Amino acid sequence: MIHGFNLGVSALLNERFPWLKTEENVSLARRTTIGCGGTVAVSASPSDAEEASELLAYLLGSGIPYAFLGAGANTLPQDEDIDGVLIRTDRLTALLMGGNCIFAGAGVTGGALCRFARGHGVGGFEPFTGIPMTVGGAVTMNAGVPGWHISDVVIRVLAVQNGKIRSFPLEMCAFGEKKSVFQEGIFVVGALFRAEPASKERIAANTARYRERRKSLPKGRSMGCTFVNPEGRSAGELIESCGLKGFREGGAHVSEVHANFIINEGGTAADVAALIGRVRGEVLAKTGISLREEIRRLTFDVHT
Repeated sequence: MIHGFNLGVSALLNERFPWLKTEENVSLARRTTIGCGGTVAVSASPSDAEEASELLAYLLGSGIPYAFLGAGANTLPQDEDIDGVLIRTDRLTALLMGGNCIFAGAGVTGGALCRFARGHGVGGFEPFTGIPMTVGGAVTMNAGVPGWHISDVVIRVLAVQNGKIRSFPLEMCAFGEKKSVFQEGIFVVGALFRAEPASKERIAANTARYRERRKSLPKGRSMGCTFVNPEGRSAGELIESCGLKGFREGGAHVSEVHANFIINEGGTAADVAALIGRVRGEVLAKTGISLREEIRRLTFDVHT
């Protein structure tokens, strides 16, 4: 069905939204850091909130399944080819400084945001150094490092919910440990961040510190950390204590460097999913702790 679907939907989208950037037969293996997954019939990239709301309202009204994707990190797709629309953030790249705030579009990368903030003498974004992310994904996942999350600098989030543009103040974002309200089918368009002045020396020192920390992380295709750290515990240490370093399912294995990373060496999404299930089961059986996934499963739903 995917060939006929993409021809039909792509033609409909291009006719109805001539300004929309579309692509057919989109490989999820090429667009996710884990490097596996099938093909999506069509991708569509809006360039602002109005375009996003028009597109999403149309997909909602037409019963066409869709999903969102930013940098493709922390994301596990499926192996099957998908008759659906992948909504991407790659054209939402606005970066603006005004007063004591920075506005960044959902498609702005962590590196671009760090460079922009540094160029304007703004500190507080250094923890993003070297993280493969976009602003939209970081807000959705409440990304961060131990002791700091993006919610610490968010003032307001611009998003599309049920085809309508909405502005979410911080208190409505429901941020938690790798959680937010935006995980419930709400498309992040951009975010307004608090901009606090900092010296060049302080920014440079913090940037170097976070860059050095990331050097010790595993190399290879992964989703970053697979599980959220339980309260007061390290997921990686729990997995290691259960003797699971190096454990393998097909072409995927638990990293020997950091047990909370799954490395893909030519495996399938099913291999990765099976390994996640095996690790969770072993840790639960041996420690009584149920690990919560930090990664997101990329699912294409018909939203109503």
